[in-house]
Amino acid sequence: MNGLYQRIAAQRDQRPDALALQTGSRSLSYRQFVDLIDATAVQFQSEGFGAGARVGWLGHNTPEMLAALLACAKLGAVWVPLNWRLAAPELAHIAQHAGLSVLKHTPELAALAARVLADLARLAPLPGPTGPADASQPGDVMLVYTSGTTGEPKGAMHGQAGMLANIDMALAVQNLTAQDRVLAVLPMFHVGGLCIQVLPALAAGAAIKLHARFDAAAWLLDVATWRPSTSLVVPAVMLALLSHADWAGADLGSLRFVNSGSSIVPVALIEAFHARGLPVAQVYGSTETGPVSIALRPHEALARVGQVGQPAPGVRLRLVDDLGRPVAAGQAGEIQLQAPNLMRRYHRLAGGAGFVDGWFATGDLARADAHGYVTVVGRCKDMIISGGENIYPGEIENLAAAWPGVAEAAVVGLPDLRWGEVPVLVLLAHAGAVLDLAALRLHLELSLARYKQPRQIVLVDVLPRTALGKIQKAALLAALALKK
Repeated sequence: MNGLYQRIAAQRDQRPDALALQTGSRSLSYRQFVDLIDATAVQFQSEGFGAGARVGWLGHNTPEMLAALLACAKLGAVWVPLNWRLAAPELAHIAQHAGLSVLKHTPELAALAARVLADLARLAPLPGPTGPADASQPGDVMLVYTSGTTGEPKGAMHGQAGMLANIDMALAVQNLTAQDRVLAVLPMFHVGGLCIQVLPALAAGAAIKLHARFDAAAWLLDVATWRPSTSLVVPAVMLALLSHADWAGADLGSLRFVNSGSSIVPVALIEAFHARGLPVAQVYGSTETGPVSIALRPHEALARVGQVGQPAPGVRLRLVDDLGRPVAAGQAGEIQLQAPNLMRRYHRLAGGAGFVDGWFATGDLARADAHGYVTVVGRCKDMIISGGENIYPGEIENLAAAWPGVAEAAVVGLPDLRWGEVPVLVLLAHAGAVLDLAALRLHLELSLARYKQPRQIVLVDVLPRTALGKIQKAALLAALALKK
C-alpha cells in the first residue's frame, strides 16, 4: 500500500541532498521532504486519521500539500484535494459527498475553511443510495472531484497503482529525468497540475519550483533566473504570458519545452510560443483518466500544431460513433479509453458508471489521422471549459431557473480568446414578469465560484427547440455568436 510513498522515498535514498522542492526562499532536499511526509503521517495518526480516513485538503500549492497526499499514501488513507476557487456552499456539498474525516487547510484559507465547515454542519444527511460514503478499498489514495455542483458532484477515486502507472506514462512521454528543473504554477487540486509534471518529477528525482498561485511576472522572472527546463501551462496562462510586457524580451533559453493540457489549446497561442522557439507539447486527459491518456511529445510539437498526439504507453484508444461503432481515420468519434491509470470508480455511483463495455467514455470528440495522431474537435456533452476549469451548465441553470419570474434558463459557452470559453446565461421570462437581473447576478455571485459566473445575462423572447421541446443549445450558441 506504500507504492507512492516508496517511489519518493527511493529518491531520498539515492540523492538525499538534492533539491526536491523550492517555494519562495524555502528549499527542501529530498531528505527533508521525506522527513516532512513522515512527520505529517505521524500527525495524522495521532489525530486518529489512519487507514481508510478521508483527509480533505484546502490550500494553495505548498510542500505541505504534497506531503499530505504522500502521508495518506503511506497510511492507506484517502486524500481529497478541494478547489479553493469554489464558493463555500459548493465545497460543503463536496465535503459531505466525500464523507470527509477531517478538513485540513493552509493558514491563508482559514476563513474559507470555517465557512465550509459551518455550511457543512447545516446540510441535511444525504438520503438513500447516495449515503453513507462508500467504504474505502485497499489501494485507494486520492478522491478528486470533477465539479463543484451542488446537485450530483462526481468524485473520481484513484488508486496507488493507477497513479504510479500515470507517473511512468508522464515520464515516458515527456522524457523527464533527474536533471530536469520543473516550474510548477498550476493548482495541484487538479490532476493536471499535480500528475502531469509534479509527481512524475519527484519520482524522477528532479527539482521543482512551486508557485502558490500563477502570476505571469513571477513565471517570467523564474524562467530567467531559476532556469527551469519545462513548465505546465493552460490556455489562460499562455495568454497571460503572451500579454505581459516582458514576454517579447524574455529569456526562454532554459526551457526545452512547455506542456499544455486540460482543454483544446487555440492554435494561435501555440504558434505564438513556437515563434519564440519554444515547443508546446500536449497531454489530453481528464480527472478520471489520470490524466495522461494521449500525448504529443516535445520533439513532435513543432510539426503537429493543434494535435494532442498518440496514446501514451499502456493506453488503448478507440473512437466510436453514437452507436458505439469504430469510425474511420479522419472521421470524428467519441474518445473511449482503456488504461492502467484510469480512476477505479466514481464515488457513490453504481459500479461501472462512466464505462461502456469496459471502456471509459470521455464525452469528447476527436479524429485520428492515418498515423494515429489525434485532434480533439469538441465535446459530446455541453460542459464548458473556461481557463482550464470545468463548468457544468446545469448547476447555473438550476440556480437561475429558481429565480422569481424566470420560466427557463440555458447556459452556453461562448468562445473567448483569454479563457477559451466563458459561460453566458440566457433567460426566458414568464409572461408579464419583470426580472431583477442585478439581484440575480448578486445571487449567482454568492452561490458560485467566480469563474462560473455568467459573463453575460441575455433575455430572449423565445428559445430554439427540437420537435420534442428540448432547447437546441447549438442553435442558441450560433444566434449569440452572431450578436457579438
